Amino acid sequence: MLYDRESLKALIDSKESWTREDLNKALDRHPERLDRFSTLSDKEIPRLVGPEDMQDFNHAEALGLPGRYPYTRGVQPSMYRGRVWTMRQFAGFGTPADTNQRYRYLLGQGQTGLSVAFHYPTLMGLDSDHPRSLGEVGRCGVAVDSLRDMEVIFDGIPLDKVTTSMTINGPAGILLAMYIVVAEKQGVPADKIGGTIQNDILKEYIAQKSWIFPPRPSMRIITDILAYCTAKVPRWNTISISGYHIREAGSTAVQELAFTLADGIGYVQAGMDAGLDVDDFAPRLSYFFNAHGDFFEEIAKYRAARRMWAHLMKERFGAKKEASWKLRFHTQTAGCSLTAQQPMNNVVRTTLQALGAVLGGTQSLHTNSMDETFALPTENSVLVALRTQQIIAEESGVTNTIDPLGGSYFVEWLTDELEAEAQKIIDKIDEMGGIIRAIELGYPQKEIGDASYHYQKQLDRHEKIIVGMNKYIVEEEIPLPLLKIDPEVERRQVANLKEVRAGRDQAAVDKHLAKIEEVARDGGNLMEQFVGAVRVYCTQGEIIDTLKKVFGEHKDPGML
Repeated sequence: MLYDRESLKALIDSKESWTREDLNKALDRHPERLDRFSTLSDKEIPRLVGPEDMQDFNHAEALGLPGRYPYTRGVQPSMYRGRVWTMRQFAGFGTPADTNQRYRYLLGQGQTGLSVAFHYPTLMGLDSDHPRSLGEVGRCGVAVDSLRDMEVIFDGIPLDKVTTSMTINGPAGILLAMYIVVAEKQGVPADKIGGTIQNDILKEYIAQKSWIFPPRPSMRIITDILAYCTAKVPRWNTISISGYHIREAGSTAVQELAFTLADGIGYVQAGMDAGLDVDDFAPRLSYFFNAHGDFFEEIAKYRAARRMWAHLMKERFGAKKEASWKLRFHTQTAGCSLTAQQPMNNVVRTTLQALGAVLGGTQSLHTNSMDETFALPTENSVLVALRTQQIIAEESGVTNTIDPLGGSYFVEWLTDELEAEAQKIIDKIDEMGGIIRAIELGYPQKEIGDASYHYQKQLDRHEKIIVGMNKYIVEEEIPLPLLKIDPEVERRQVANLKEVRAGRDQAAVDKHLAKIEEVARDGGNLMEQFVGAVRVYCTQGEIIDTLKKVFGEHKDPGML
């Protein structure tokens, strides 16, 4: 309790007096702008929050200190006074050589970590010469078919000096294997490289839909990756448990929080069921959240996530190491909030969203570019996005004190509210038999669809405003130069792939693919096999096709 009973009663009496004598008179002269105030997720917001609204709030248990359980105020004792977040702009387009050039440019401009965007065929486990890849090569990310492509992407970039995040799910183990071998060729052993693979297949079934295999064999691959990296790549974050795409699909902040943590529960349980010690692999699980437009709701979401994860790991899973309790997360500003109308307004949106992520205690941040509703960002627009982070870090002053919003009545009240509502959803998923069963029943998918529809109706009724789209509209032409991918990119990539196939040892390729099929069918660690296969230039499409023979392909149950 923040106050003793006598002090609390005095505060309540004072607020009642203020309401009668000051507020009501003001409202008679100037009524409030809306009948109902709510967050972007449509959670009703009270007029004023004070200690009388938090009578059961226990400062030591719920808030504590930075770097101490339950980490509501941050996972590091000194937070940004020690080191600011990693500035990790998501980039990748065209050929591997195009992406290498963009990476070198960004690192030269002060970016502190790399993040790889793969084109859609790679996300789906298809090589660039597959019929379904036609017209998609290099369009929304970089084309990666074999180890040769990964060698070019990271040419001249020392992998012992930078960390790399790779947004890849179904084929995540294969792409990580390529990265490991590229590092070896640079003379960097696997235990010295650091970074993250997204590797979050559960959210694919829920939201993003770039799956390959059914859920249960996909989880088997993930636990093989956990085991391999725990033993051989200890600095690698093996899963980036992603709420970002859940939010982009239309969820509320509470749903993003609940479904993402439920996915995390599913991965921890799967690892333990596979015989792994929770404290061996849990410290290398990380999270990836959306930074959406409602400033305080987002900050409260991050604070609630840290606290909930700490309780889950310590109390539900019995983890003993503090590193297992700490929720570390990357944040990306909300792509779905960007508008094609008046696109320069997106710079302001991104700035506010990034500031919310920083005040919420993120460890890593990507800021979207103003032109991303039209195309992949130009070099100029991505530089503005990077400079946005640098201005927040160097000029705003928000990094000078640890957790500047800690103890705010409104922020702490909202954190508690989001935690309580998210816990109800997690409890419901537990009653269903866990997140995999909930996905098979279509529960998260339906809830997100309903939330998205509700928000669209609010926009249509002008209950929620998007500046330039449903209010303050002007006639305009697109004032921005856009990045265009030359169709020649596809021809060059396919030609390079043919060259790789012609120059490799086909007998070694056939041997490694046969071994992958055997291990997939009979047991063993698949990650070990991926490393051997990519070393002889097996393509990721060939490896995926081999696994499909054993695991089959996932079909959406269509239960929305």
